Amino acid sequence: MSDDILPIPTHIAVIMDGNGRWAVQRGVPRHYGHREGGRAVREVVRGCRAMGVRYLTLYAFSTANWKRPRIEVTALMRLLVRFARREVDELVERGISVGMIGRKEDLPAVTRRALDELMERTKGGTEMRLTLALSYGGRSDLVHAAREAVREASEGKLRPEELDESWLRSRLWTGGLPDPDLLIRTGGEQRLSDFLPYEAVYAELAFLDTLWPDFTEQHLREVVESYRHRERRFGKTSAQVRDVRG
Repeated sequence: MSDDILPIPTHIAVIMDGNGRWAVQRGVPRHYGHREGGRAVREVVRGCRAMGVRYLTLYAFSTANWKRPRIEVTALMRLLVRFARREVDELVERGISVGMIGRKEDLPAVTRRALDELMERTKGGTEMRLTLALSYGGRSDLVHAAREAVREASEGKLRPEELDESWLRSRLWTGGLPDPDLLIRTGGEQRLSDFLPYEAVYAELAFLDTLWPDFTEQHLREVVESYRHRERRFGKTSAQVRDVRG
């Protein structure tokens, strides 16, 4: 492999956008698009596992999504339960553990139980970590970490000079995950929508017009191949990066 080609990303994060529009274009209820999006989830999980990606984080439901029509939210919660029950055996077989980031307490009890069972059944997986962002908001997460800092400071457990980037990063819901190398958004929009705003500051971004239900493993491989030909500088110059590689 040429020194100019990046390795496969360790952590890929995905904003799965376009389910509703996919359904509207076909004259069917929006939740049909979310159901079809489940196929794309399966393909991306399999594709990442096959390529050797160690961490995959999927933006499945944001804190803002609770504002959507009740029928759509209810359908999404049911789809999560179905995903947890139908995919568990394959995830175990492929050595994939499942985790969650976000406000679990916001989810319906049946959804929480299904996710808890899924995480328990897959906890032995060591090949890849699949993280579902559910009732997740990056700003909410930062507020949560700030409250933790205030609490620890009030208890005498944290001095101001100890509150640094490392401390804050460890208190985020993603504290056990590395920062994403590559963040993909489908559906044509070009924004993060409150997804990993702190963790993704140096992620390579890929925005695709493809709606999520139409996203395939081939799309994934093409994006990853494009990523591998980028130059990640992290504040350095191109010459400095080349010197390190050399």
